[in-house]
Amino acid sequence: MRLTNDPAGSFTSFNNARCIASNGNIVHVVWYDVRDGNDEIYYKRSTDGGTSWGADTLLTNNSAISDNPSVAVSGSVVHIVWHDGRNVNLEIYYKRSTDGGLTWGADTRLTNDPAYRGRPSVSVTGQVVHVVWGDLRHVNREVYYKRSTDGGTSWGADIRLTNNPGESRGSSVSVSGSLVNVVWFDNSDGNEEIYYKRSIDGGISWGADTRLTNNTAASQDPTVSVSDSSAAAGVHVVWHDNRDGNFEIYYKRSIDGGISWGADTRLTNNTAVSQNPSGAVSGLVVHVVWYDTRDGNSEIYYKRSTDGGSNWGVDTRLTNNPAASQFPFLSVSGQVVHVVWQDSRDGNFEIYYKRDPTGNVVGINSISNEIPKEFSLSQNYPNPFNPNTLISYDLPAADYVSLKIFDLLGKEVVTLVNEKQNAGSYSVNFNGSNLSSGMYYYKLESGNFTDTKKMILIK
Repeated sequence: MRLTNDPAGSFTSFNNARCIASNGNIVHVVWYDVRDGNDEIYYKRSTDGGTSWGADTLLTNNSAISDNPSVAVSGSVVHIVWHDGRNVNLEIYYKRSTDGGLTWGADTRLTNDPAYRGRPSVSVTGQVVHVVWGDLRHVNREVYYKRSTDGGTSWGADIRLTNNPGESRGSSVSVSGSLVNVVWFDNSDGNEEIYYKRSIDGGISWGADTRLTNNTAASQDPTVSVSDSSAAAGVHVVWHDNRDGNFEIYYKRSIDGGISWGADTRLTNNTAVSQNPSGAVSGLVVHVVWYDTRDGNSEIYYKRSTDGGSNWGVDTRLTNNPAASQFPFLSVSGQVVHVVWQDSRDGNFEIYYKRDPTGNVVGINSISNEIPKEFSLSQNYPNPFNPNTLISYDLPAADYVSLKIFDLLGKEVVTLVNEKQNAGSYSVNFNGSNLSSGMYYYKLESGNFTDTKKMILIK
């Protein structure tokens, strides 16, 4: 879906700053736009889960540069940060809406120093708003942090998070409860590596820098996401890395809230450039988008894991046009996955959007540690159903699994599972709220096993 339509350019941000956020059926998108003669911050929202969209809303209005916005939402309060040149040098600015994006408060200047600062990233939990950015007040670029504990009404002091002789750039922040996670890339080691830092008390104090990568190539532009569960586990980092000769997408996770980290996982494998990934997580489902030149031009690709990052599904190409599709971001709300990016198919860059109504399979669970003796696909329960039903299956061995829903004409309606899974018993919650009443089929394929069963949706 094309979200903008003007003869000037409309652009999303660098991947550290998310340009889309969602809460329930309300989806918020921000970008910067040159239709006014200079870069200004714009906003747009959908109140029906991405089906239709309201008007473009101009959030800034000055003769200087306002660009690289980042957005986060908590309940009905929407928080936006960006960097802004109205004070001659670039400063970090903030703006909020307390009514879900209907009306907006005044611009709030968060920094005040004659040096450069930019590429802010914002995350929020409840009333506590967290912002990180890159800052040159110490000659070399460092990562700075600031927070508000009253929903953006007032702000604490600037806190310097890094202190080293190199450049610390591209910081990204994600928060769950009192666990605040920050990543960035740093060339203090002679080449660019990914670093991580955390606070376990909501940003009051901070632990040591943790180096996440160690190779002689360039590891750049990380983003971090943390599970929205109450557990301390599930910190997920993605970045692009040219250790393989060309830039590929890499992933790393911690299952203990950032204390220890697993191995680097290579998510892409082709001879072209894969770069600028953005990630999101919901429970055990981890989503990643990036742009990729394997098709001759840059296209948007997507990949997911439904077991917390242990195994990953196939690369899914989301765009197909001869122009440039770049700098994607994603957000999840309920079962819906929302993706936004900048696209030049119209002659100039415009903002585009796409969604998967059931791509966030929040109901997939491993229900037994015992290894089944044979493959099986159970009858869904309840059946008939409205709108939720549970589909269970057994895997006697690790293999790629496909679980899909089809209508009576054999047309694929939704893919519930499409990835490698370990041996075990699983259940998947299917929500048919976007479908019409009627009979449907669900089909399980794994190895040489195939089985199909009927189910009935009654509304």
